[in-house]
Amino acid sequence: MAATSSGDLTTQGIPSTPRTPNPIQSTPSSTGFSFPSYTAFPPFYTLQPNLTTRARQLELWSSLITTYCTYHRIFRLSLSALPSDLFSNASIHRSLKPADIRLVLDHMSRPENGPRVEWIAPAARGEQSASCWVYWKTPTEWADAIYGWVDETGQKGAVLTVYELREGDAVRSQAWRDMDEELLRKALGVLVKRGKAQVFGQEETAGVKFF
Repeated sequence: MAATSSGDLTTQGIPSTPRTPNPIQSTPSSTGFSFPSYTAFPPFYTLQPNLTTRARQLELWSSLITTYCTYHRIFRLSLSALPSDLFSNASIHRSLKPADIRLVLDHMSRPENGPRVEWIAPAARGEQSASCWVYWKTPTEWADAIYGWVDETGQKGAVLTVYELREGDAVRSQAWRDMDEELLRKALGVLVKRGKAQVFGQEETAGVKFF
């Protein structure tokens, strides 16, 4: 595809700033998620050489990924098993190239952008990471949410297991339910550093005491 100028992208319907999807300008997917209208325009799936245009594209992709993962409660993305509709639009036969997907996620991983992504260390030294956390809430934000729930439910001083915090009946209505254990431990680590929690053990049966 030929390079597209900044003006061309704007005139073809891609907004200059991210906008929250709404029924008027969005296309519902089979899963119920509403894709913003700019995902229907082919130039969106080619990162442009113009730096101003590319910066706008990266903002839009960041917004889309965060919103999509929030809706589907996705905590981790694997480059080898990405959601089929997130980086592709079958109706216009367009997909973001794997190398460009990594560039978008790299952009989201920068401190000045949240970060909203954190690459997960690969199993072997020297390999490139192939999966990442998507922080639609950062570990600090998750820590605040968990501690708020502990406070509201009167469980300060109580000991809960990591399993109960992830999959227990009491948290079925909470946004962190079924969270990856590693990510949950990151959030608990924030509370430990604040002196508001103590973790005993390493497995799901490990206990967490809140203060």
